[in-house]
Amino acid sequence: MTDQPGHEPARDPQDLERLLIDRQWVGDIDGMVALFEHDAVIDSGEAELICGREAIRALFAAFTASGRKFQRGEQRPAAINGDLALTSTRLPDGTVTSEVARRQADGTWLWVIDRYSVAW
Repeated sequence: MTDQPGHEPARDPQDLERLLIDRQWVGDIDGMVALFEHDAVIDSGEAELICGREAIRALFAAFTASGRKFQRGEQRPAAINGDLALTSTRLPDGTVTSEVARRQADGTWLWVIDRYSVAW
């Protein structure tokens, strides 16, 4: 359930990637954070996991301030089982992401786990 008035919600788990990139490109950090559940976890490849919306906000603020832009890639069809979905994208540099989304009570989707790269 989105708590950001005026932000398009993800009606399908496949919407999350597009919405994240669109919002990052215009510097909408709150809109980016709104795509994650309150206690979501991001594995950005650093030593520590990023846990919760405040930490996610700080991560996205730093990323946006750096001037780097997320790139669109080739999304795999979401694997949906009930209220959970596995999403994945191959980015232009060959990196493959993986995310777990959960259907909210209002039928929208939010990410609960985001791993920037499945390679190690």
